[in-house]
Amino acid sequence: MSSGSKGNSMQFEAKGIITAMVTPLTKQYQVNEKGLRKLVSYMIERGVHGLFVVGTSGEFYGLSKEQRKEAFEICIDEAKGRVPIYAGVNGITTKEAVEYAQMAEDVHADAISVLTPMFISVTQQELYQHYADIASSTSLPMLLYNNVGKTNVTIGVDTAVRLSKIKNIVGIKDSSGDFTLTSEYI
Repeated sequence: MSSGSKGNSMQFEAKGIITAMVTPLTKQYQVNEKGLRKLVSYMIERGVHGLFVVGTSGEFYGLSKEQRKEAFEICIDEAKGRVPIYAGVNGITTKEAVEYAQMAEDVHADAISVLTPMFISVTQQELYQHYADIASSTSLPMLLYNNVGKTNVTIGVDTAVRLSKIKNIVGIKDSSGDFTLTSEYI
């Protein structure tokens, strides 16, 4: 697996164990490069199939734009193409998520994952447009990220089906805990 699958959305397949990583920080709240590299190597050596970087477990909400980029770059460099790097490009607004998606593409992440909007209530049509706009801003393969417990927004099954028709939307990360919903997505 080579890093930087730009333009290969149709060939990209999200599969296996994709670990949601924490983002180690120093006592000064900077990205702990040594700790992050050690964590990446540890997980790859233990057989994971991909790394999900700067997601909810990675505390994206507490990192600056520069820290997110640094974490992406460190993980991509340390992985050395052994497994795909899924960059969490979560933002409160569509515009912010688009900026992070473009940053992930610029640093050659293999794919992106995008959490539903948070702090606002959206219709399913607005949710569709949010994801469609982000997908159109990048050639990277994209996973929808449904985490109702954190955002209070659910990606409806019909919306997920509509979004699946967008060529670079390749899957969904469902953290709802609702197995009925998960089976309906499948």
